[in-house]
Amino acid sequence: MARVGIVMGSDSDMPVMAKAAEILDELGIDYEMTIISAHREPDIFFDWAKAAEAKGFKVIIAGAGKAAHLPGMCAAIFPMPVIGIPMKTSDLGGVDSLYSIVQMPSGIPVATVAINGGANAGILAAKILATSDGALLERLKAYSEKLKGDVVKKAERLGEIGYKEYLASMK
Repeated sequence: MARVGIVMGSDSDMPVMAKAAEILDELGIDYEMTIISAHREPDIFFDWAKAAEAKGFKVIIAGAGKAAHLPGMCAAIFPMPVIGIPMKTSDLGGVDSLYSIVQMPSGIPVATVAINGGANAGILAAKILATSDGALLERLKAYSEKLKGDVVKKAERLGEIGYKEYLASMK
């Protein structure tokens, strides 16, 4: 049974939302991903959001751009945590999306990550789930150690070859 619902308003959001899915895959968390426009197909959206709890979702990750109502509407209907991912937009660079998601009225919170912050949304969903799942908590700790190890390796490499060569190797 999927424990996380991932929903986006448009397939143009897929590259960012896929980063959340990749984290969930890496941590062994089941999810269901779909595309629903809260504005263009509100009846389908309402049915999906109302059924999310019965499907076993414990967290919803919702990505949206511009007016970005999808995360807030999820939070208005779904009784458990919703994580909003504001999408970068061509008009205002995603600040419009960020403000639309983060400025929810009292009583309807949406945890909000950075603009295009798909990976952090996946990690935050995992951390929420890990509060009641010891095995997942251990996988999260191992993931954090891996991140730490990656930074240590990069620092060692920089020390070995110097910054000019390091920069050249990044291209």
